Parts: sequence; C-alpha cells; structure tokens
Amino acid sequence: QVQLVESGGGLVQSGGSLRLSCAASGRAFSTYAMGWFRQSPRKERELVAAISRSGGSTRYGNSVKGRFTISRDSAKNTVDLQMNSLKPEDTAVYYCAAEDRVWPGASASEYDYWGQGTQVTVSS
Repeated sequence: QVQLVESGGGLVQSGGSLRLSCAASGRAFSTYAMGWFRQSPRKERELVAAISRSGGSTRYGNSVKGRFTISRDSAKNTVDLQMNSLKPEDTAVYYCAAEDRVWPGASASEYDYWGQGTQVTVSS
C-alpha cells in the first residue's frame, strides 16, 4: 500500500505557472506508475498526466500537452507536475494517483491509490 500527499496548489493568474508535488510513502515508490488527474464541478475526473514506473514513458491529456510536464524522483519518492501557461479552464482539484503497473493508465478506474487533492484556481 502507498500513501499520497499533494502540495503546491493555489491561486494564479491566467498565463502563470504552478508546480504541484506528490509525496509517496509506504510500499516501494518505484513499483508504481503514477498519474495526476483533475476534477471540476459537474465534470468527470480526467487524466492530466501520467508517468511509468521507470519515468521513461509519459502520457498527457490533450488539453495540457505542451504546457504541463510530469516528472518523478525515485530518490525523494515524489512525482511533480509543472504547469505553465495556465488557463481559467485548468481550474480544478488536482489528485495524485498510483497504480501497480509498469505503464500508466489513462482512466481513473485503473488507479489503486489516491491523494486527498489540492485546489488549483486560475483567474482570468
């Protein structure tokens, strides 16, 4: 089992940047593929970005490609999400998730563990 704690959310103006971090504890971090998802009111939870166990493979949601970057640090047991050129439509609660697989899935239902979420608000 793994415990996940997100940090780094907040309020930012449109065009600005934020960096989210997810700290993992418990079972070996390197055994999990990791993902960032987001959810806003009246919308389903959607994939933002995900990264494989090794960090060598990543995938992104279409709406964030070219603006967001996911990375992981096995020494620190963290996975980060660098968000640039933020837009008001990026406003949501962002969740870190882990799945016991090599390759990162695209669906929230594939993930086994979740953090509590961190709010990101982008003002226009």
